[in-house]
Amino acid sequence: MLFGAHVSIARGLENAPENAQAIGCQVFQMFTRPPQGGRSVIAENNIKEFLGKCQDYDFTDYYIHAPYYINLASINKRIYHGSISAIRQELEVGSKIKAKYVMFHPGSAKDVSAQKGIKMVAEGIKEILKGYKGKTELLIENSAGAGNVVGDQFEEIAEIFNLVKSSKLSGICLDTAHSFASGYDWRNKTAVAKTLKEFDKILGLSKLKMLHGNDSKAALGSHRDRHAHIGYGEIGKEGFWAIVNHPKLKKVNLVLETPQDELGGYEIDLAVLKKMRTK
Repeated sequence: MLFGAHVSIARGLENAPENAQAIGCQVFQMFTRPPQGGRSVIAENNIKEFLGKCQDYDFTDYYIHAPYYINLASINKRIYHGSISAIRQELEVGSKIKAKYVMFHPGSAKDVSAQKGIKMVAEGIKEILKGYKGKTELLIENSAGAGNVVGDQFEEIAEIFNLVKSSKLSGICLDTAHSFASGYDWRNKTAVAKTLKEFDKILGLSKLKMLHGNDSKAALGSHRDRHAHIGYGEIGKEGFWAIVNHPKLKKVNLVLETPQDELGGYEIDLAVLKKMRTK
């Protein structure tokens, strides 16, 4: 398991590898556009410099997070089709910069039934992947379960995969804080084993491609998305030790999205995780 964090591309995409290296990342994640809106505009010279710096700092695995406004369960046609267009653009950009994955949140079915929302998400993904020839793969990120969001339960995500049936939708980015808020326990070795067993039964562990490693300020099953520093939340250090050292997660990399606050930045959480790793 390699550790990383979500890093800034302020003043240019080409700065992301240096930003990641500066805080001790082994992998990293980034936005390629403003997360609340706007287009991804990246020049060829930015791409060339980015790839050069990835090589300089020995980064081979890095990921793109799709913008937050994505909603493939929206009845608003502008939002729905805009979400499809944005994710497809992210995949195309990802292929140019050799990103391994693009992950996205499916959205909220606030104006339709949960079942209809799942079908809309699946149809949207099919449209995104139609004719796509790039190498960057698409991941669904699980949700915390607030409101009418789609994809907080493993069964809902499995249904989306069953409807899409495409190798380009290759797996899941599993957020520990989101899943904890949705009722999946990570607090100790027994809980981690149980959660992974349930994931394997419903989705198959082969679909677990990466982790967002975040402690949770919110309680188990609270359906509240509140990230905390590793060891400062409800999951705790015992739970993360079990995650980091689980034999079935050795090939699954972990990216932090923990707070940047008075306690510090990502570097403090990266240091904690690295100390936990026994091998």
